[in-house]
Amino acid sequence: MSTSPIGIVLGSGLGPLAEAVVVEREVPFAEAGLPASTVPGHQGCFVFGSLDGVSVVLMKGRVHLYEGHPPQAVTAGVRWLAEQGVGRLILTNAAGTLNPEFAPGSWMLLADHLNLTSTSPLHGADFIDLTTAYDAQWREVFRTAAAARGMPLHEGVYAGLRGPQYETPAEVRMLRTLGADAVGMSTVLETIQARALGMTVLGFSCLTNWAAGINREPLDHQEVLTAGKAAADAMVQLLREVVARD
Repeated sequence: MSTSPIGIVLGSGLGPLAEAVVVEREVPFAEAGLPASTVPGHQGCFVFGSLDGVSVVLMKGRVHLYEGHPPQAVTAGVRWLAEQGVGRLILTNAAGTLNPEFAPGSWMLLADHLNLTSTSPLHGADFIDLTTAYDAQWREVFRTAAAARGMPLHEGVYAGLRGPQYETPAEVRMLRTLGADAVGMSTVLETIQARALGMTVLGFSCLTNWAAGINREPLDHQEVLTAGKAAADAMVQLLREVVARD
């Protein structure tokens, strides 16, 4: 059994995941030296506690490139979690689905990603291998647990863009051609930073809406928050089941 805490980063609308945690203390982003997030649905604090007896540190919210922050600031939370002894990191995000078989309201396990932000948090650092950015063994554990629960859990490629604008239908067609199954505005830089620090990484996308051109409805951030909250319960149960085995 591991004694180091598991870090969990909560994306847009996924704050309800924290309700399952027995809280010991909270640390605001500012107190940890991080910039505050300006995005609705991102509270901006770290929560230390336990999930069914297992030590966890939640990062409630995150900051983004589109808020005007450099990549080093965007990934400051990952470095701070590493300083607290976190060796395994679960990243969650809200994403638009590009795959017609991955319906909104379901979850996607990240098998790989496309970094289309045109930047990296590792400027000036050594090279790192991202062949297995998202840990294969940990993914198998979650796939097995989800299947046993009868919980739909897709697996695919996440495309990370800068934002804040949503993608055009032409850009969505491009992303599908590149092999992406979901698209969002976070996670990839955090994964790069975490792997550079030797952390084991797992990623989940809450598929909150169809990407532009797949559905004729306009895209709206409130829709993202609403869908994220509705899907959070299923992920809470899956996390509790898997983490409790730690």
